[in-house]
Amino acid sequence: MALSRRLFVLSATALAATGAATLPALGTPLSPSDSRSRIPVSPDDTADELVRKASQVRPTARQVAWQQLERTAFLHFGVNTFTGLEWGTGDEDPNVFQPTGLDTDQWARALRDGGFKLAILTVKHHDGFVLYPSRYTNHTVASSSWRDGQGDVLRSFADSMRRYGLKVGVYLSPADENQYLHGVYANGSSRVTRTVPTLVDGDDRSPDRFYTLDATDYGAHMLNTLYEVLTSYGPIDEVWFDGAQGRIPPGKVEDYDWDSWYTLVRSLAPDAAIAVTGPDVRWVGNEGGTAREDEWSVLPVKEEQYGRTDWALSYDTPDEGSRTALVSAQPNTDYLQWWPAECDVSIHDGWFYHPDQVPKSVDELIDIYFGSVGRNSVLLLNVPPDTDGLLAAPDVARLREFRERVDLELPEDLARGARTTAVPGRVTVDLGAEREVDRVRLGEDIRRYGQQVEGFVVEAHVDGAWTEVTRAGTIGASRILLLAAPVRARRWRVRVTAARDTVRIAEFGLYRSLV
Repeated sequence: MALSRRLFVLSATALAATGAATLPALGTPLSPSDSRSRIPVSPDDTADELVRKASQVRPTARQVAWQQLERTAFLHFGVNTFTGLEWGTGDEDPNVFQPTGLDTDQWARALRDGGFKLAILTVKHHDGFVLYPSRYTNHTVASSSWRDGQGDVLRSFADSMRRYGLKVGVYLSPADENQYLHGVYANGSSRVTRTVPTLVDGDDRSPDRFYTLDATDYGAHMLNTLYEVLTSYGPIDEVWFDGAQGRIPPGKVEDYDWDSWYTLVRSLAPDAAIAVTGPDVRWVGNEGGTAREDEWSVLPVKEEQYGRTDWALSYDTPDEGSRTALVSAQPNTDYLQWWPAECDVSIHDGWFYHPDQVPKSVDELIDIYFGSVGRNSVLLLNVPPDTDGLLAAPDVARLREFRERVDLELPEDLARGARTTAVPGRVTVDLGAEREVDRVRLGEDIRRYGQQVEGFVVEAHVDGAWTEVTRAGTIGASRILLLAAPVRARRWRVRVTAARDTVRIAEFGLYRSLV
């Protein structure tokens, strides 16, 4: 779909003159190279100082690139696909893994045709079964008779995604039931300095560099696994961790070595976004694929458990980043950080494939799209391969229908090439003739100026007067508003009513849905 990408500058000082709640301008904008993705918070900061600091936070280049993906995919695949479980036990017979019709090109084509830009494979789920032949565990595809023990799903996946123009993401669960059964996970070992990669008997690698990182026994196992994935299957564009703990007896715990894991990822895959237990991308807080009505990318955070970025407020707090939230979170806040939301949801009821489950309807998926991409977030839609190693035909059809529906909902941008006027506090677009509009898409220039808008109104010039057609709070990278009914007008404008600092509107798109 065509999108407007124009920059309109709305100064904070002028906004104040129009009655908008704002702060004085902060001077020269940060350049893209001056990354300030987190700013420390002091217990002595006033409410105004917290807002001023929040207005100064900027995304990193990797975060901007991630945000622009908009639609990403998850592929839950492993022994659970064949056992029917959602959380495996770790003692599965690897021979149960028999995707005899594996066709990762089919996955890639279906995702590309569905409008997706990146796909994440469950390289290792909680059961510990690994989808490539690892040197550090026997619970892998190499222990299956599938392809005579020579199969490598990760290799096939990565090659196919790149062949069809998709970026590559990997999920490695911190939990590992198999390593628990082998006495490695949650064994109470101390953090000591480890050398990564740890060479094994018959190892044919000659690393250019070895890393010395602090880790437990299991932490070192994860480091070696990460090293294999990031050096043998790269470039990797997203590394996805959750915070799952294994199903272990009460009193046992594995404190994950987040700092060491992050360090290794940053060194071996510097452009990869680390999500969603990571410093680059956060979990939105539910598995329904829907963001908050007003979703902030700048959040109060604290550091826990060896450098893990965590919410200063609860992960499911309805308000994570407003002025009120910044103040209420202050006692627990270490930093204000650019930490945008990823909205994960499965196309089925479960995450792994189950033959009795059907895909969500197109109406459900489009609601999810507007509730995620339309609310300053990125959609992560899970589409699980079946026991043949294929995306099921109903799922493939639904992905195509989903893309077609998005294209119908947001077809031609009527504002592209239109005459535009920007004055302090508002942007006006003259379409040259009256046109019906029922979809409005807005975006701030987050790359250089961050997220500033706290309130705005969209108006149309109807019967000689400006008439409000919709209003909302935040904008961020992407805000899509659906009007209750089409409005016919030649002139349209967005008027910012509240902002933290000078506002830069990068996108003001107007659409007439064809649905």
